[in-house]
Amino acid sequence: MRTEDVLAAIATGLWRWDNASGIVSLDAEAARLLGLPAEPARLSEAAVRSRFHPVDWNEIDGVVNLAVAEGTLAEARLRIMDEHGRVIRTVRSRSKPLIEGDDYQLVGTLQEVAEQLPGTAARTPITGDWRRSREAFLLDAGRALAEARSTAEVLRVAASLSMPGFSPDGLAVFGVAGERLTVIGHHGHSEGDEGPFSSMSLDTDYPAAEVVRTGRAIYLPTPEEYLRRFPMTWPLAQRFGRRSWAFVPLVVAGRTMGAWMAAFKHPVAFTPDERSVLTTVARMLAQALARAGVAESERELSLGLQRTMMPVLGPGIPGIRVAARYVPTGGGLQVGGDWYDVIRLPGGTTLTGGRGAGRIALVIGDVQGHDVRAAGLMGQLRIALRAYASEGHRPDAVLSRASRFLYGITDGEEHDNGGPRFATCLYLEVDLETGTVDIARAGHPDPAVRMNDGTVLLRPTAGGLPLGIDPDTDYPTTRLTLDPGETLMICTDGLLETGGHDLDTGWERVRKLLESHAGDDLERLADALVEAVHGPGSHHTTGPLADRREDDIAVLLLSRRPAGTVREAPRRTLMTIAQAEPERIAEAREQMRQLLHDWSDGDQLDSAVLMVSEMVTNVLVHTDGDALLVAEVACGEKSRRLRVEVSDGSDELPHKRHPGEMASSGRGLVLMEMLADAWGVDPRGEGKAIWFELNETPTEDGCCG
Repeated sequence: MRTEDVLAAIATGLWRWDNASGIVSLDAEAARLLGLPAEPARLSEAAVRSRFHPVDWNEIDGVVNLAVAEGTLAEARLRIMDEHGRVIRTVRSRSKPLIEGDDYQLVGTLQEVAEQLPGTAARTPITGDWRRSREAFLLDAGRALAEARSTAEVLRVAASLSMPGFSPDGLAVFGVAGERLTVIGHHGHSEGDEGPFSSMSLDTDYPAAEVVRTGRAIYLPTPEEYLRRFPMTWPLAQRFGRRSWAFVPLVVAGRTMGAWMAAFKHPVAFTPDERSVLTTVARMLAQALARAGVAESERELSLGLQRTMMPVLGPGIPGIRVAARYVPTGGGLQVGGDWYDVIRLPGGTTLTGGRGAGRIALVIGDVQGHDVRAAGLMGQLRIALRAYASEGHRPDAVLSRASRFLYGITDGEEHDNGGPRFATCLYLEVDLETGTVDIARAGHPDPAVRMNDGTVLLRPTAGGLPLGIDPDTDYPTTRLTLDPGETLMICTDGLLETGGHDLDTGWERVRKLLESHAGDDLERLADALVEAVHGPGSHHTTGPLADRREDDIAVLLLSRRPAGTVREAPRRTLMTIAQAEPERIAEAREQMRQLLHDWSDGDQLDSAVLMVSEMVTNVLVHTDGDALLVAEVACGEKSRRLRVEVSDGSDELPHKRHPGEMASSGRGLVLMEMLADAWGVDPRGEGKAIWFELNETPTEDGCCG
């Protein structure tokens, strides 16, 4: 009896589909099952397609493509339609692709299966509830893998995937290193179980090695099938007690980069739908691993650049402690233009000990941009600043020369926003013996000082344009004194503005953290500053701005080592208001409010701010020189005392007047007489000083809070 007769007896037909010609050959039984006359036929693809339900035809097209790609069986249920569009029967199709170059022939069988119950939809493995669960799973898996940023995260996501109906309990990801197969990661195995598989030749008779060699998936539904196909390596797999295995290639841009193993403790038949899910997950996994690999390579390159561009702070700078952090938060290579530096000045000290006290320079800056060009300019500018500082130039001269240097190397170059490249910079020269700090600023945020009692002041400093904009810009110098135990903080705007903040709200966030810091551990304080911006709790302090783009962060902390106890040291601030900068009177008022942030009497605080404003304004209006403001809060016997002194270079002493109601001036001394506990005018060798004092009302807990 012929094979065709036997198949016909069990209602099974044969068919052959030639992909190259588009011709489908049917035997008599196959033709009958398709609703055609029961005789052999050769039909076009379109004619056969018209006999299938449109939804089922679209679904089986994907099943066939998967079978062709993997060289496996294509299996599905199909609803047969008559010429009036009614379903007349359901058949099961099982076929095998025979690949011939770029084309293939599909040879298989058609067999009628039981009809669905009346009123129910045809629920094939493709179109039923399992399909909807599969699609939801793939969407979740794709989103989770797309968000993974490192190889370790990708492997954690892969291990947590719960596939609908057949979740594996053991996973392994294999990579290729030269001619060797390596284990990138695994799940569901004990530590050390990967040993025999961690480095094996690609010629090994092992499923993952064959998958990498051929680029085709291998499905092993039973231990017997594993033993039959891979007898040499079966003993390695036998001890894990698994019942089914799938080894799927990890392919990126047409190149097989590794293999993914999914192992099951329960039998899995690996139907076309299950193979489809595994193949789709493998593709997403390969893409995620490739992205993570590129990102990790970029991070490694970024860290290498950072290590070469950032100074190594020595542990023993005499008289001071220094801590610094740099956090790249841009995209791409995660390199940008932020930097900091600590420079030994002529006649100063080494950064790792050596000679006694001397002078050092602190530099912090930000070259515009977050690209490789910005990082390159930063490196050049850092070298130039080091050279100018080492030549012994003063801070203003160092920045002037650096500005001309940057202007020269970026002349005609424009950034993405259409403007020229520039850099902000803060340059400080510190005398380690006296604590004197001379500051020159080029468009950069001002420094801040944390005093011994926890008070934090933003120190307004005179400044000029950012470096590289105008080669002839001048940079005035501001001087302040850092007392023993006080901490100076300089940073780039990324520390202040990251998280949707502007400079004002960002400074308030940083100021509160500086005030709440206990102890003198600068390393811990530096970590806390970065944590406040990028740590788990940073989303609680996001700012009001809609634009929440992140920026690189550089922060540098310096503290003078106290010789003894510093708890009773006075709280002091000093600033200069130039004739050409009357707008800095507002900064002087704000300095007073920050200095007296814990003053018990609010009326006295307002009085002090008013008198400071009057004193500084009088200097700018009635003299030709600048005003120097010095304010100090010290503990007296029973309460704290505020002393404010404003000096200038004019020899003309102020006179008390009695202005009328409509007068616009002449009230300064009258206000001081009314509001101050004591005041006076002291002639100096060159110029004079006007001062006043306020005594704080004693609090219940005693002097100085």
